[in-house]
Amino acid sequence: MTAFCRQAKYLCLMPKYASLSDVQSALRSGSTTCRAVVEHYLSRIEHTRRLNAYVEIWAEEALDKADQLDARYRENPGSVGALFGAVLSLKDNICYAGHVVTAASKILEGFTSLYSATAVERLLAEDAIFIGRTNCDQFGMGSSNENSVYGPVLHALDPERVPGGSSGGAAVSVQTDTCLAALGSDTGGSVRQPAAFCGIWGLKPTYGRISRHGLIAYGSSFDQIGVLAHNPQDITTLLHVMQGPDDFDSTADGAPSPIRGTSSAVSHPPSAVKIAYFPEVIDSEGLEPGVRVVTRHFMDQLRAGGYSVEPVAFNSGPSSDENRQGTGAGLLDYVIPAYYVLTTAEASSNLARYDGIRYGYRSAKARNLEEAYLLSRTEGFSEEVKRRILLGTFVLSSGYYDAYYNKAQQVRAMIRQSLLAIFQEYDFILMPAAPTVAWRFGEHSDDPVAMYLSDIYTVLANLAGIPALAMPAGIHPENGMPVGIQWMAAPREDDKLLSFVAGL
Repeated sequence: MTAFCRQAKYLCLMPKYASLSDVQSALRSGSTTCRAVVEHYLSRIEHTRRLNAYVEIWAEEALDKADQLDARYRENPGSVGALFGAVLSLKDNICYAGHVVTAASKILEGFTSLYSATAVERLLAEDAIFIGRTNCDQFGMGSSNENSVYGPVLHALDPERVPGGSSGGAAVSVQTDTCLAALGSDTGGSVRQPAAFCGIWGLKPTYGRISRHGLIAYGSSFDQIGVLAHNPQDITTLLHVMQGPDDFDSTADGAPSPIRGTSSAVSHPPSAVKIAYFPEVIDSEGLEPGVRVVTRHFMDQLRAGGYSVEPVAFNSGPSSDENRQGTGAGLLDYVIPAYYVLTTAEASSNLARYDGIRYGYRSAKARNLEEAYLLSRTEGFSEEVKRRILLGTFVLSSGYYDAYYNKAQQVRAMIRQSLLAIFQEYDFILMPAAPTVAWRFGEHSDDPVAMYLSDIYTVLANLAGIPALAMPAGIHPENGMPVGIQWMAAPREDDKLLSFVAGL
């Protein structure tokens, strides 16, 4: 597909409602209704069905709720919640009571959730409408959305390219204007990388900001529910509704939810903001030249706006002259190994519960209990999921636990300490969201390591538990595909980050 054709597609993908504020203004002026908003999104879903972003549409349910909200609003405008008019999609690994959830796997085929995720409950309480569940890489394991029992999701700008993963369906659902915003999950970049590939915004909050109750676990110390949207203001609003402590998740320690109101951009004088970047990332041979061009241009624009953008080596922090010059040994080489040792270890434990006995898929070929376990898991899990379970079981096994798992935990602690040291002197860290733009289907399918390396810039935030956000930075100069930039901030400074980028 030529760059010219993609430019035409960009125009076709412009959303009817750019923000929740636009939707609610139209509702309050009487120029539209909740039902009409839902009907618009349903028509867009039908028009883009070939992209395979959705695995199930809840059309009647969404229309019924829209009618109820319209009636309530007519009777008492003050009775509707803060998310009145917000139509959302839900990734197929987040539970919604009475609805099927499969994590895009065969092992959970036909499973209906008995409860809703805490995040879902809080959104519903503020009158959000869920329109359907979106396709994803199986159990959140993948970077291209090719690893799904429902088949791959296609990129709206170029159907020959991947949309990113694992929240590829969520990203395309926003990209194609089939919903206002989407809920995804981020274990190592699964919200930010597809957001960058699809030219939209995506946030992974501070670990614990949003309860993980009701999110099907992949790596419990990494997983976070995130948001994909057209702008940071809507992400902030949804974050504020979902955040807060939860009796069902001891790791949820976010601030109590401010039920009413939205957050707007806060002025950040350029002279008061210090931004760090890693020169070893920008100058790396692994960074595709077109992405480097867009990234440098974005940094130049920040400097032209008066912001301080300084190089810092990614090792023990910014205190030494060597680090300020961007030289010396770095930790980046250890990021991917540490991440995949730890996440596969946690996955091997979390996925042990899917055995074909209690719920989900059970092989019809099994003749005894042992075969029931063996065949159900063999047939029910994809090759990628089985690969990660085996890797995780290996690093946790006797004789290898200290050599791999404990070492990875030590590296994780070093990475977090290094990042926290940087945040003592800098407000934000800026880096590419991915080393390339969206690649063509099949390019990395036979090379798992190349697929894993596509997450090299996003897994940092999950290892350290800090907030990170991907935003559009520009268009690749040669192929016309979106290029994303990633921002990282200190723990619990999600709002500072969101208000800053909203004011750029």
